[in-house]
Amino acid sequence: MTRTTPLVLALCTASLLASQPANPGPEELDAAVRQGVAVLLKLQEGPDEKRAAEEKRAAEEETQRAQWPYEGVYRVKGQIPIGYRVGGTAIAVMALVRAPGYAEDTTRTAAVGRAVDFLCEAIEHPLMSTDDFDGGYDVRIWGDIQGLLCLSQLTSLGLVGEQRRERVDKAIAFYLDGVLRLEMPQTGGWNYARPAGRETKGNPSVFVTAVALQALFAAAQAGCSVPSAVVDRGLTVLEKARTPAGSMVYSGAAGPTDRTSDGVPGATGRMTLAETTLVLAGRGSVANVRGAVDAFIVHWEWLNKRRARPGTHERPYMVAPYYFMFAHQYAAQAVELLPRSEREEYRRRINELLFSVRQEDGSWNDRVFARSAGYGTATALTALLSPGIEPARWPPAKP
Repeated sequence: MTRTTPLVLALCTASLLASQPANPGPEELDAAVRQGVAVLLKLQEGPDEKRAAEEKRAAEEETQRAQWPYEGVYRVKGQIPIGYRVGGTAIAVMALVRAPGYAEDTTRTAAVGRAVDFLCEAIEHPLMSTDDFDGGYDVRIWGDIQGLLCLSQLTSLGLVGEQRRERVDKAIAFYLDGVLRLEMPQTGGWNYARPAGRETKGNPSVFVTAVALQALFAAAQAGCSVPSAVVDRGLTVLEKARTPAGSMVYSGAAGPTDRTSDGVPGATGRMTLAETTLVLAGRGSVANVRGAVDAFIVHWEWLNKRRARPGTHERPYMVAPYYFMFAHQYAAQAVELLPRSEREEYRRRINELLFSVRQEDGSWNDRVFARSAGYGTATALTALLSPGIEPARWPPAKP
C-alpha cells in the first residue's frame, strides 16, 4: 500500500490548514462538545410537529420529541424512510451518552430515554420487517445496523434501566435478526442498493459492510450470539475490496479498473473505516490504518468540495455529500488504533478540519437539508470524543 510520510503529509496540508482556526485546545474542545449536545437536544423532534404545535400542549409535545431523523434525497411515499429515522436517532443517542456529564444531565437522559423508546417501538413498523424484503434500493438495513449498534453499546455501558430492559433486549434481537437476514447472498457483506430479488447475487458495499460488522462486534460484546461465519464473510469482503494502491473500491472486489471513483481521493471516506474494522477483528494492520488516515487528510479537500452540495455522486471521484461527516467520524476512530505516540498529532489535524466547517450555532451539517444537522453534529461529537471510546472487537472479550 502506498504510504504518505509525515514530511509529505505536512507539506500537502500546510496550505490547506493555513486559513483554518488554530488548533483547538482542551477548553475549546470541551465547549464545542457542550454546544453540540445543546444543538442535538434542540433538534430532537416528534412524528408530527404540526399537530403538536396546533394543540399547543407543551407537555405532550415534549413526550413526542423522540427522534433525530436523517434526511437525504431518498423518500418512501414522499416521507423520510423509517430506516433513516431509526439510524439518525441511534447515531444521536450514541453521541449524547458519550459526552461528559451524561448521568447528571436530566434533560439529556430524558431525551435519550424517549429516543430509546422510539428505537424499541420502531421494530413494529411494517417497513422495518425483513419478511417482505425483495432487494432493490432499500435503506432499512441502516436502521438495523445503527439500532443494533446503539442498543448494544447502551447495554454494554450499563445504561439500560430495568424498566426498559425487556423492550431493549427484544429490539436488539430484532435488529440483529435484520442484519443477519439482509446479508448479501453468495458473497457475504451488506449493501442498501441491491439487484431486485432477495436471493439475487450482487456486490456488497464496503462502507455498509464495515459498519454492519462493527454493529455485530458490539452485539457480541453485549452478550448476543453472532454467527462467526457471517463475520468471516464480511471481513473477506473488505479484504477483497482493497486495491494495490491501498484504496477500497466502492462495492464488490478490487480488480482491473479505470474507475476514478475507486481511486484514493474518492475512497478516503471508507478506507479508514474498512481498515479499522479489519484491525478490530485481528485481520488488518496498523500500517494500513495509518495509510488510510494519511490519505484522508491529504485528500480532504475533495470531500469538502462536495459538502452541503446538491445531488449525490458527482465527478471526478463520485463523492456524495453524505460521506463527509461519516468520513470524519471513522478517521477519528482509526487514529485511536495507532501507536500512542502518534495519536495526538493526528487528533490535532482531524480536529482542525472539523472546526474549519463548524457552523456558527455550533452544529455540523454536510447536507442541504437543515434537519440533517442532527446527524452531522452527532458524528462530529463522536469524532471529538473518540479518544474516550473503546470500540468492540472480534472475537468478543470474555467478561
